[in-house]
Amino acid sequence: MIPIIGLENVSVRYRVPSERLGTFKEYAIRWLQGKVHKREFWALDNVSFTVNKGEVFGVIGSNGAGKSTMLKLIARVLRPTSGRVWVNGRVAPLLELGAGFHPELSGRENIYLNGAMLGYSRREMTEKYQRIVEFSEIGDFIDSPIRTYSSGMMTRLGFAVATDERPDILLLDEVMAVGDLSFQNKCNQRISSYRADGSSIFMVSHTMSLILEMCDRVVWLEHGKLRRIGNAVDIVEEYSEYQTSGVNNS
Repeated sequence: MIPIIGLENVSVRYRVPSERLGTFKEYAIRWLQGKVHKREFWALDNVSFTVNKGEVFGVIGSNGAGKSTMLKLIARVLRPTSGRVWVNGRVAPLLELGAGFHPELSGRENIYLNGAMLGYSRREMTEKYQRIVEFSEIGDFIDSPIRTYSSGMMTRLGFAVATDERPDILLLDEVMAVGDLSFQNKCNQRISSYRADGSSIFMVSHTMSLILEMCDRVVWLEHGKLRRIGNAVDIVEEYSEYQTSGVNNS
């Protein structure tokens, strides 16, 4: 087993207003008056684990458990308040629908924009372009503005760009739940082939059947804390029992 991702005693703290402020103007006035009171919120609290090369690793938990924060740490778009995060390899993040897309640019233009964000040159993206379009199944919409795309179309295009070339680590945040069954199967086949070639897959999902189908191990987060980590079947079973027991009121 070769570790490729590691979190060592990682905590992330946010400071959020303790009361709801409707507009930025209201916030600015209260801030100038010294009347903005903030509370500390720990999105992650002293979390540690490693992910191995070639492993499909799942993250489950209720809304607000810290799952997306963890993905942002691994994608290097967020720094921990304390602790250490290390990643060995090239990361292809697919964190949310349409992330990195400019709504007024066409699908074609956004392919090149996303490619640049992933570190590819224009020449490299030109070589990849036709494969991306064919995999995404966007068709004639490729020259239409992204704002005219459905969420499924944006997901297909984003997935096609991020996974055209095998990454060392692929980060997925609920993207497999969008799109028709045939496209989901195509995505699963690509993920499986990359996994066979040694890629690590780090995925967040509320769909337990997908977690069971795809993942080797699973971490269960609850209110920012690591509650359990282990074999996917065992953790999903325990988590499902916890959910149906009525203990979780979040």
